[in-house]
Amino acid sequence: MAKLKLGPIADDKPVKVTLELPARLHRDLTAYAEILSREAGQAAADPVRLIVPMLERFMATDRGFAKERKGRKLPA
Repeated sequence: MAKLKLGPIADDKPVKVTLELPARLHRDLTAYAEILSREAGQAAADPVRLIVPMLERFMATDRGFAKERKGRKLPA
């Protein structure tokens, strides 16, 4: 296990992240937002707003991540 220079960062403030998406992924995200809005009977959401719930869902259902997190006692 590596000895890191920084200790745990106890901060729950939102973090602003800037990222570039490949055009294909942005088109898929836009299509997903449109389909989701149709199913929910709501106006189409900004596709960028889907990124956080998608990442949360992905990590929540990743068995390998859950196993490592539990085994290493990583913060929840």
